[in-house]
Amino acid sequence: MATHFSSSLQIIIMFLCCTVCSTDISCRNEAGEPVDWFIIYKLPRYKIGEVGSGVDYMYLDSSVWSWQMSKFMVNTSQGAIVNTLNQLYMGKAYKSNSSVYALYNDGPPILDYIQGYGHTKGVLLFDRSQGFWLSHSIPHFPSFPERGYLYPSSGKVNGQTALCVTYHYEQFLQIAKQMVYLYPRFYNCSVPAAFLADLPQLAQLCEGSKPPLASDKRVEQLFSMQGEKFVSFVKSERYVDDIYTGWVAQALDADLLVESWQRQGHELPSNCSLPKHTMNIKRIRLPGSVLFQSHYDHSKWCVSRASEDQVTCLGDLNRESAQMWRGGGLVCTFNPLIYKAFRQLVDWYIGC
Repeated sequence: MATHFSSSLQIIIMFLCCTVCSTDISCRNEAGEPVDWFIIYKLPRYKIGEVGSGVDYMYLDSSVWSWQMSKFMVNTSQGAIVNTLNQLYMGKAYKSNSSVYALYNDGPPILDYIQGYGHTKGVLLFDRSQGFWLSHSIPHFPSFPERGYLYPSSGKVNGQTALCVTYHYEQFLQIAKQMVYLYPRFYNCSVPAAFLADLPQLAQLCEGSKPPLASDKRVEQLFSMQGEKFVSFVKSERYVDDIYTGWVAQALDADLLVESWQRQGHELPSNCSLPKHTMNIKRIRLPGSVLFQSHYDHSKWCVSRASEDQVTCLGDLNRESAQMWRGGGLVCTFNPLIYKAFRQLVDWYIGC
């Protein structure tokens, strides 16, 4: 009888633990399960010799080892991004006083464009335990919580990327400091009273004011729930330089191959004037030998040219002259799985 009771108690405890795990705020994979991090690469509609749907995407997390073509489309109700954002939408976290959230985008959905904000896009959602930071390159996204998940039609033509990382609450105190330099346009947000003492600057941003800066740029090491190291580089509009060449390549001591959206006549050329160089990627090769040109890619990422450096960064800013005067950032990792996935996408770049 005692043995039966003990076994039953163990089952109940395991069930409760699993229930807690499944309801904690976190990045969610394609099946809706919690994951430490994931990356999606939404493919452009126009590839070389092929016209696609503009809503198909590749998926990567620590469990799949290489890019996987998703069986879902980014504009449907299934997949990693919608599973992650539904914690805000369907979970009604935006109505809760026990969690903080912020949707930010320099080109928000529905609203008119306003100059002066950082060129940065993303979502924060966390409580006193943990949460996620989703940074992405998609204009007019995501939709307001009351409307549920909607993917904009304007996001179909070009390639886009999104990085989601699950962090402990303490890490969001540092992420909030990074936000001050980014100066994102928070178009929908909530910082409940219980969080104001910890997050005064985030509350100011949510209210539409601009907190003072201690310098023109800031770097912060962040560690995911599972201990994965990420490095956040953020610059304000006061740091007038190309973030890749002037700062990140030199700070990481690595030559960088950079993929960003470069409009004709506005692009910055590959730059080898400093000890560490930055070179523009011009063509991407997908698994299966499908190619597309960089001018159909709105994503912003870079990898180290040399494999021994193992650097991969995803972020906000394009390598073009106007963006030297904009706030924005990069989140960098030294994860070999992520590096291999992105480095093998580089088909052609312009050297110096």
